[in-house]
Order: sequence, then structure tokens, then C-alpha cells
Amino acid sequence: MSNISSTPLPLDRKCSLSLIAPLESILFDIDGTLCDSDPLHYYAFREMLQEVGFNGGIPITEEFYSEHFSGKNNEYLCSTVFHDWDLQTARKFLDDKEAMFRRLAAEQLEPVKGLDKLCKWIENQGFRRAAVTNSPRASGELMISSLGLSDFFEILVIGGECTRAKPFPDPYLKALETLQVSHKHAFIFEDSVSGVKAGVAAGMPVVGLGTRNPETWLTDAGATFVIKDFEDPKLWEALEELERKAEATTVAT
Repeated sequence: MSNISSTPLPLDRKCSLSLIAPLESILFDIDGTLCDSDPLHYYAFREMLQEVGFNGGIPITEEFYSEHFSGKNNEYLCSTVFHDWDLQTARKFLDDKEAMFRRLAAEQLEPVKGLDKLCKWIENQGFRRAAVTNSPRASGELMISSLGLSDFFEILVIGGECTRAKPFPDPYLKALETLQVSHKHAFIFEDSVSGVKAGVAAGMPVVGLGTRNPETWLTDAGATFVIKDFEDPKLWEALEELERKAEATTVAT
């Protein structure tokens, strides 16, 4: 992990994060990672796309959403899924979809199980933290606020405000630069293929969240290991191992 590159790096897949000890920072995606928001995004896309006659008026499936929409930023969607639409029309549609998502999220958003426990542990350890998302800023801020994490995160990095969004490493590299921490002492939580690829390309181990996407998708993209939620024993075993290694390093020096 010594060199940052734009290609996935080989990482230990034995549920271990020990290579990054001592840990200094943890970076989080938002959608599908802090909260299981994909069902709300899927609902908004399905309803609005059917309304405009997309796919002949046949509602999109969850599988279609996962493959073509999940984790993708709006400019990417304009050039792929909506490549045959007028650009301004596509952008307006996506802005309206995000507004619908925010209305739903304000009432229905729930944290992934174990998030509160993990956040308290991170605060007690004094680790730096950032939220890094491909969602528009208004949606990212709403989700963080709705989850009660406005004071937890030091910074919020928006993919669309970087030179390149995920799956490129730029948003995660910007987070590291802003926090002034090394990629050698940080790791990431992500739930999407594009997010995992971005984190690995930034030179960090990525713990995948299997909230919606298949575990094989995430491991094939480079995730070090995949957890069900933040109470998963695999995660806490890895964090305890990190603590032990950091303590051993301190004693040795």
C-alpha cells in the first residue's frame, strides 16, 4: 500500500487491517454504508422513470438499479443511462429525483445496525473521520444530519466537486489531504463497487458493507472483507487486532 495508484492494489483478504497500524483515520461512504438508503433511491428512480416512460413505461427492477445506478454520480448517469437524453433534461430529471429522495429520507432514513456503537468507539479512540460521497451536497448533508452525525464528521467530500468522482480515487485522496493523514494509516467503509474501486485506487483497505450489493461484487472490486453491518464480529475482531498491534508498537518504541 505504499504507492497510490489508479489500479486496485493486492490486499490481505483474511479480515485483517493490521497493515495500517497505527490507525489514524476512518473514511465513510454515506449511501448504503451509514444508512440503508438504496431502497429510497430505488423507489424514487422507479417512480419517476416510469412516469416519463423510461423502458417503455415498465418499472425498473432492483437488479437494474443496482447495476446501473447504485454508487454512480449524476454526471456519469447523464453520459451512460441517459446518454440519448438532452443533457439539461437529464440533469433536471436527476435533480428532481434527488429532491424526491430527500423528502423520503427526511422521514424514513435509518442507520445501519451498530453505527452508533462504532461512532462512539471511533470518538473514544480519537481517530480522524470524513464522509465521502458521490451524492449531491444537499443529499449528503441531509443524510448526515438525519443520522445525527453532523458533529461526528470533520469534513464532507462530494465526488461531483472533485476533478473526478468515484470510481476514481480523487474524493478519497481529497479527504486524506484535508485531514492531513496518510493512506498508510487509514481505511474505508463502502457498499458499492464504484466506491470500493475508488478506495482501493487511493491505496487504502476497504471494508465492504453488504447492505444491498452481493458480497462477490465487492470482493471482486477489491474489498479486503465484507461485513453484514457494524455489529459484525469480523469487523470488531479486525479492530481489536489493530488495537493490539498499535499497543505493541508503542511498547516496542
